[in-house]
Amino acid sequence: MYTKIQITGFIEIMTGMHIGGNGAFAAIGAVDSPVIKDSRTNLPMLPGSSLKGKLRTLLARAYNSGIVKPDDDHERILRVFGSAKKGGIRPSRILVSDMLLSNEAELRKQAVNSLTEVKFENSINRQTAVANPRQIERVIPGARFDLDMVYEVGNPDEIKEDFELLAEGFRLLQYDYIGGHGSRGYGKVKFRSLQADAVIGGLENALLDELNVILSEV
Repeated sequence: MYTKIQITGFIEIMTGMHIGGNGAFAAIGAVDSPVIKDSRTNLPMLPGSSLKGKLRTLLARAYNSGIVKPDDDHERILRVFGSAKKGGIRPSRILVSDMLLSNEAELRKQAVNSLTEVKFENSINRQTAVANPRQIERVIPGARFDLDMVYEVGNPDEIKEDFELLAEGFRLLQYDYIGGHGSRGYGKVKFRSLQADAVIGGLENALLDELNVILSEV
């Protein structure tokens, strides 16, 4: 039976997060490096491609024997994330939607005036001692983004193992970062309230319970 399992919850930003937007036409005096925003609301967003790519990268470090091309990733990674390899194309089993800010009202009640902050940074040329200041926009700590990921069942016997892989990716990311400048403290996140539900087709209750136990351990 054709089955899709939706994974919901939210991602909480623990330290300022920077995923770059388009600053090509910024006015003089504007932020040098703005964050990407939803064009309708002008609120920060978290692109699904950023999350999916980071999860795959972290899992590749954990499972691959060395540095390889994405199409040569470990079999478990290819099974879930897919491959564009010529003659061996494999569709991704997961769809990760763009994530929108979900707790604006809550943050406003805490007297938050702006949902982003501007961090001033400086690099110094060691030979000339000339400073190169810059302004980087970041999503503020405490911001939450609704997670919406859909897993399409391929082989029913592989569902549990695939969810274990995704859960491992979530755990790895919590000890890493998403976006830019992570080595300087940006982009630490936490996954909260993860939940799996069969939204198309059917799934045995016992298996669904097992999947939710796996997600609860992230």
